[in-house]
Amino acid sequence: MERREFLRSAVAACATTLLTKRSIQATEARIEILLDEPIATISPNIYGHFIEHLGGVIYDGVWVGEDSKIPNIGGIRAALVEALRRIKPSVVRWPGGCFADSYNWRDGTGPRAQRPRRTNFWIRDTTRNLDRFQVYDPNQFGTHEFMSFCKLIGAQPYLAANVRSSTPRDFYEWVEYCNAPAGLTTLSKLRAANGSAEPFNVKYWGIGNESWGCGGNYSPEEYAVEFGRFVAWVPQYGERLAFIGSGPNGGDWRWTRGFFTKLGEKRMLGAVYGWALHYYCGSTGNRNAAVFTNDEWYELLGNADRMESLIVGHWGVMGEIDREHRVKLIVDEWGAWHARWDKMPEEYLWAYPGTLRDALVAGLTLDTFNRHADKVAMANVAQLINTIHSLFLAYEDRFIVTPNFHVFEMYAAHQGAQAVRTLFSAPSITYTRAGRPAQLWGLSGSASLRDKRLTLTVVNPYVSEPRETEVVVRNAEIRSCRARILTANDIHAHNTFDDPRRVEPRDEDVSLSGKTLVYRFAPASVTRLQLDLA
Repeated sequence: MERREFLRSAVAACATTLLTKRSIQATEARIEILLDEPIATISPNIYGHFIEHLGGVIYDGVWVGEDSKIPNIGGIRAALVEALRRIKPSVVRWPGGCFADSYNWRDGTGPRAQRPRRTNFWIRDTTRNLDRFQVYDPNQFGTHEFMSFCKLIGAQPYLAANVRSSTPRDFYEWVEYCNAPAGLTTLSKLRAANGSAEPFNVKYWGIGNESWGCGGNYSPEEYAVEFGRFVAWVPQYGERLAFIGSGPNGGDWRWTRGFFTKLGEKRMLGAVYGWALHYYCGSTGNRNAAVFTNDEWYELLGNADRMESLIVGHWGVMGEIDREHRVKLIVDEWGAWHARWDKMPEEYLWAYPGTLRDALVAGLTLDTFNRHADKVAMANVAQLINTIHSLFLAYEDRFIVTPNFHVFEMYAAHQGAQAVRTLFSAPSITYTRAGRPAQLWGLSGSASLRDKRLTLTVVNPYVSEPRETEVVVRNAEIRSCRARILTANDIHAHNTFDDPRRVEPRDEDVSLSGKTLVYRFAPASVTRLQLDLA
């Protein structure tokens, strides 16, 4: 049992005898940051994103077209580019998702007016009265447009290959089209004719998506064989390619064990850079993002907290075969998943604004990745805009950020810093789940160090009580502290097109009492403390 889990259990046991349901007094909480126990450098790729040809993500989200009245940069929504630059996006995954295993990369190249129109994977019932680009994809946003988007926002591209309905040869040719040196092959000349003489130098390649389901309904052993076929002898073109395997759905240990065992037998584990875990913490009640009880607030946060046990569990299974842990975890789909907001068009599948509750899901999940920076090399929130756990909502000329965006902006300070072990001790929360008592930790977070600047991010899940907390930095003296707090008066609060700034962070200076820092974490909040050390 890890130290953090032990402390959670011990505090929960004590708190149970002292506290009745939701009567916790905000005292006796403590955070201890252990500078002498580094974990690993936090990869900026942990703060990655994901866009798919689904609902309003690509069309009307990312892509508005060069002739649109909406301000754009080469057809890409300008407001989105401007906002993304503020959060240092590291990597973006495309074109899926389940869509990837139906996608022919050639459809999205060449003059846009000549590109084919295809039925979108996500709406196969074409008798439904849905318009725009949700039934038939016009392929206006393809490889070149995606590369332009990544360049505009300063992110690396991560391409997902089609395994279910394509071939290894087709994959090799996409790699050649993207990465072959200028003018040296037929496909690199075609790339130049389509507007990009220089190679894109794509490093990250996902070999299929959810191959246990929409990506082919394979067994793990069958998928391991397909993975081997796709990655065998792929030309590198001077770029060491990072191949990412289609990993498990949640806690499917059998899928991980079967794949690693089979690939180990084939002596091909060295070809795997990363293993992609997908986990959505779902929704609660009637799945309305903005309608939930206090108990359902805690329930969703508890579901999101399962991410830690999934990381530790799959890491252990991977280590049964990959004893040196050369393969890292890639959590390239994560988030809450509610029903569509009725103020968004029907064709915008799973588009909703995201509330303060979703922001806490984002905070505690990113903190989990930081605490396991030695295991997690990349993560991609699902998805960037207009669906699921999005950072943005857009419809025609309207554009807003969700509370999730503010969490990513606050946590950007962790990117590239050294994660350090941090201990949290606080009274646990007792609530009702499925008619029975359940418990959730009282404080959680992560810490990282860059030179003399320590960044501490903390989630206080308690809906009504602040946490007066002593913050201790082992082997260092705190010289100054500044806080940035994301919270609201109502836990259901969310931003809308009519009220786009209802949920946004505020800053405050924090006073020190001698060498001691005591900070009062607001209820239902995500907080970033930046401490300058002596």
